[in-house]
Amino acid sequence: LAAVPCPHISDQETAMRHSDLDLGAMLRPVPAQARFSDPDYYIWGGSMVRGADGVCHLMYSRWPRHLGHYAWVTHSEIAHAVAEDPLGPYTHRDVALPARGARFWDGCCTHNPTVHCFEGRYVLYYMGNTGDGVAMTTLNWTHRNNQRIGVAVAESPDGPWQRTDEPLIAPTPGFHDALCCSNPSVTRRPDGGYVMVYKAVGDHGAMPFGGPVVHVAATSETPTGPFMKHPATVFAKEGVHFPAEDPFIWCDGGHTWAVVKDNAGHFCDIGKSLALFESANGLEWKLARNPLVSGLRIMWADGQTQDLNSLERPQLWIEEGLPTVLFCAVDEEPRRRHSYNLAIPLSDRRQE
Repeated sequence: LAAVPCPHISDQETAMRHSDLDLGAMLRPVPAQARFSDPDYYIWGGSMVRGADGVCHLMYSRWPRHLGHYAWVTHSEIAHAVAEDPLGPYTHRDVALPARGARFWDGCCTHNPTVHCFEGRYVLYYMGNTGDGVAMTTLNWTHRNNQRIGVAVAESPDGPWQRTDEPLIAPTPGFHDALCCSNPSVTRRPDGGYVMVYKAVGDHGAMPFGGPVVHVAATSETPTGPFMKHPATVFAKEGVHFPAEDPFIWCDGGHTWAVVKDNAGHFCDIGKSLALFESANGLEWKLARNPLVSGLRIMWADGQTQDLNSLERPQLWIEEGLPTVLFCAVDEEPRRRHSYNLAIPLSDRRQE
């Protein structure tokens, strides 16, 4: 692939003062057009990048609504929508990573994308799996336990995306990810290398769930690997076997941050929420000074508030080195009969 310029991507040298970031204070009311929904599909999360023409490209997970929520693990596909503004409105354009046959490691399901422009190319990280393709009213455990991490590369966010015949990250016997791995997030380090944080499921717990479910970091000299796994777990909570998931990590030029789903108030003490972590090197993490990003209540631009069932899969759009939009997956009630993507605007406010 020939390298192309990455438009509107800051060199991130405008670093925020360390430890003073308060994403929760930056949340602004959500305009109506920032809700990206489809009556025929579940939409679960989204990750945005700008193209050379300035168009906003959203890579997102979707699967047929009639199959139910748990069909994400068997029938999700990474689709592609576009908008003129990061807040939308977005219009579906095509499917970026469709099903390609159960013989491939990611042939039945592609899910949880995060997209970047690295080194002149668009790089799409995701979870993929394969299995019997049977949608169930609970998790299809064969598909869940076949989760692996992949990467696809393109000259344009319109594709075509070049996928690989082998996963980027696969389970390692005896390691934290001995059963399966998913939900990658990647950022460029100040030294020019790359760090990934991903969800790892061990094989010590009772099957088919396994566990514990933790996160680990891996590093590489290039965005497409190979990645070297580091031994320590991150975002851990003593005595808790599944404290967090869905990390999004980024570097502001000298410091690394992560927005993480706090599964049950293990870090922010308010129940299911989004929490902020910080790191000097992307490998060793601690809870940030201002840890709470958001609970499950949002404010709409018309002044109405809404309590949600889920606010998950945080992904940030970074412009000129600063977070400007927080993308999240949303469902509204415990039966999870539908879901959509939300683009929450952020203001440039930091603690003094």
